[in-house]
Amino acid sequence: MLADRYSIISVLGQALRGQRDWKPVWREAAPKPEYDVVIVGGGGHGLATAWYLASRHGITNVAVLEKGYLGGGNVGRNTTIVRSNYLLPGNIPFYEHSMKLWEGLEQDINYNAMVSQRGVLNLFHSDAQRDAYARRGNAMRLHGVDAELLDRDGVRRMYPSLAYDDARFPIQGGLLQRRGGTVRHDAVAWGYARAADRRGVDMVQNCEVTGIRVSNGRAVGVETSRGFVGARKIGLACAGNSSRVAAMAGLRLPIESHVLQAFVSEGIKPLIDGVITFGAGHFYISQSDKGGLVFGGDLDGYNSYAQRGNLPVLADVCEGGMALMPGIGRIRLVRQWGGIMDMSMDGSPIIDRTPIEGLYLNAGWCYGGFKATPASGWCFAHLLARDEPHDVARAFRLDRFATGHAIDEKGVGPQPNLH
Repeated sequence: MLADRYSIISVLGQALRGQRDWKPVWREAAPKPEYDVVIVGGGGHGLATAWYLASRHGITNVAVLEKGYLGGGNVGRNTTIVRSNYLLPGNIPFYEHSMKLWEGLEQDINYNAMVSQRGVLNLFHSDAQRDAYARRGNAMRLHGVDAELLDRDGVRRMYPSLAYDDARFPIQGGLLQRRGGTVRHDAVAWGYARAADRRGVDMVQNCEVTGIRVSNGRAVGVETSRGFVGARKIGLACAGNSSRVAAMAGLRLPIESHVLQAFVSEGIKPLIDGVITFGAGHFYISQSDKGGLVFGGDLDGYNSYAQRGNLPVLADVCEGGMALMPGIGRIRLVRQWGGIMDMSMDGSPIIDRTPIEGLYLNAGWCYGGFKATPASGWCFAHLLARDEPHDVARAFRLDRFATGHAIDEKGVGPQPNLH
């Protein structure tokens, strides 16, 4: 194990040997007939769950089943932003736990995930919006989370290139979380996969789950494109496909699937050293290490399982960018993609047991999926190992919609595409 660790010594040693002795990052495992835990979905949440099951609970007879390649879903299709600047008591402790796990992730999994705590700044453009952000900042600080309310001059000192004087929506200030930032999304998937593999977890790629076998009210395994795989426990971490997979066991989830687009521009010189969100429209932007501007906005607004979007949303996102930063108008877009969002009825996630014994659910992440990756895996592993929710995830119950305990962060009601 120590010989496989990444370090300056191993890098220099490989350089002297002509880079010939690097081992594959993980094994190409074939599914075994039975496991203690089968995780459906080889994205960030599924891989993080596998790692924490193995490293924190000692459960290593685990398989991660992925219908395509590891990290080919939403974990590789987002804008890489991490933050914990939430308002409601059900969300703040969870996302702050995730932020703390991000801060120690690279040492924990021995992998460079390029965690960059460059700061997340939410701009406000009216007195009412300022008051709302002040309330949020106070809620954060009551939970021990860092938050600073900046005035217009404070924002201008950080980002002088924004539109201040002749803007359609003049900037009045912003709520800053300095510990927020970005993380390399692909590296998160690869790092978790490598770390879990080193503990004996099987990563089974190109293995599509086609059915969930239920016997006497208990899930006993999954039918796959590579045969039946038995399991004592099954964890679903399927993001936008959660409803389709759960339906294989006869479950109907309070979730809709929507497309969320993201965009990257051509590389330019350093312009934005943090993350900025536009308060007068749905637009958020950062700059990658390659110089490209990475940005996104609203959902496409209709139910879909397609990993692509349409031009009206692209135009709307670009309009938001131009209103905030007119200087980016001549920069060319080089690529666009879409991810399938599992939008819950209140905009908050679900980490809970299902009515079927042995079947567990991790879904409903809406916009918060990537930033939640470490805490999601941590809490889902805790649930699978101990059959009880982790303290910071107790509010994320499946039955909260029936009991009236919704966690509506945006206050827009039971309409998934508005969250």
